[in-house]
Amino acid sequence: IPLVDDFKVISNKQKISVEVKDSALCPRYTGITISNVKVEESPNWLQNRLRSIGLTPINNIVDITNYVLHETGQPLHAFDYNKISAKKLLVSTVKDKTKFITLDNVERELSNEDLIISSAKDPLCISGVFGGINSGVTNDTTDIFLESAYFDPISIRKTAKRHGLSTDASFRFERGCDPNITIYALKRASIMISDICEGIVSSEIIDIYPEKIGHHEVTLDYNNMQNLIGEHIDSNIVKSILKDLGIQIQKEKKDGLNLLVPPFKVDVTREVDVIEEVLRIYGFNTVKIPDKMKPSFMNSSKLDSPYFVNLISDLLSNNGFNEIMNNSLTKSSYIKLVSDLEESASISILNPLSNDLDVMRQSLLFGGLENIIYNQNRKNINLKFYEFGKTYHKNKDQIVEKEKLQLFVSGNIQDESWNTGSKKVDFYYLKERVNHILSFLNISNFKSENINSYGFSEGLMYSYQGKRLVCFGKLEEDLCQFFGIKEDVYSADFN
Repeated sequence: IPLVDDFKVISNKQKISVEVKDSALCPRYTGITISNVKVEESPNWLQNRLRSIGLTPINNIVDITNYVLHETGQPLHAFDYNKISAKKLLVSTVKDKTKFITLDNVERELSNEDLIISSAKDPLCISGVFGGINSGVTNDTTDIFLESAYFDPISIRKTAKRHGLSTDASFRFERGCDPNITIYALKRASIMISDICEGIVSSEIIDIYPEKIGHHEVTLDYNNMQNLIGEHIDSNIVKSILKDLGIQIQKEKKDGLNLLVPPFKVDVTREVDVIEEVLRIYGFNTVKIPDKMKPSFMNSSKLDSPYFVNLISDLLSNNGFNEIMNNSLTKSSYIKLVSDLEESASISILNPLSNDLDVMRQSLLFGGLENIIYNQNRKNINLKFYEFGKTYHKNKDQIVEKEKLQLFVSGNIQDESWNTGSKKVDFYYLKERVNHILSFLNISNFKSENINSYGFSEGLMYSYQGKRLVCFGKLEEDLCQFFGIKEDVYSADFN
């Protein structure tokens, strides 16, 4: 770790006041002012190092903050000191729907749950996520205020998802940073700015840290660790590994340890997390595989679902089909493509990873169409897919899961060669596959009726004793064109 012993405050002429109104969202806030900086291109060594990790150099100030971020894991942000009105910063939430233009020149509406860095007049930065266009460092900047803070991970994650922003800073803050490294990172960046940008540290370090985040206690039981790992690890090895990882042994007992886990290990909160840390260093491959296996067999005359799934999978795979497996999360806008699907029946995700994965799927149809266009874009035209999966529906206060099987065929029945011609798949080819599956399962005496629903422009529905068995046919052209598919697609939806 680079030393920061050379850090020193040259003058105290550019003071700035900081007020943190919500210490729950911002437990620690540190900062410093640096004057007389020369904003220009970074030296070649710094640019090359940033490019080697996929970053584009911008200017020496921004490049240094990015460099220190990837060196220490602590995000930093540089404000143009002269753009901070009344030389006062306020760390707080703002009124709902406050307008704010970010560095990417996009106007956004802030939420009253977003933590914002503001001057006496206007918002300057979305804390831990993205800076504002009116506070960033430019070539005309001569003085800066350098921020190094610790923000609540949950708050940052919600803000980033709310605004559809994902930055290097938010990536770190969402997963938890070390609250006790903020001053080190500040000093490290200040020394680099002094050396590269000829800046002068012109204020004392501001450190607002009302309640120190300390170590948290975890109890480790040796028996639990042995049962989980399946192998006894000598206690001296365990203690040595924990010591090297920075985990303190508060009290040693015959059957275990009382531990103090440092705050920078944000993902180590339970006994099982400590066991994983030990095993990670000890080596997963070091754990011996037992010589004997002791399986348990259950005798049952009932034919369960996996039995039928395996039968049908073998049948379809032996007839040229490939199995696909798609995410149970899908895009909510897909629901509007099929009139039989209701938006009110969709199960929405509270904190979606993206707008493309914000609801549970009501149908296997859309995932299959995404697979088809993916293959067709790569010149793989003749396609036969099948997928087993669950669909999810909301019915009043209940959530209903249904097991489904969906078939997809498109293109030619088989690849063209010197002794075989090209024959397109059609409705009757799919019908033969559907009848084959039902016959294979000894299902007969079903009723048949024409349909033009469930996304089919023309098709059949088989039902047995009033219950729908399968709908199959040609998919609507508009539906296929929405996904960019130009070939006809035939599909079967088994209940």
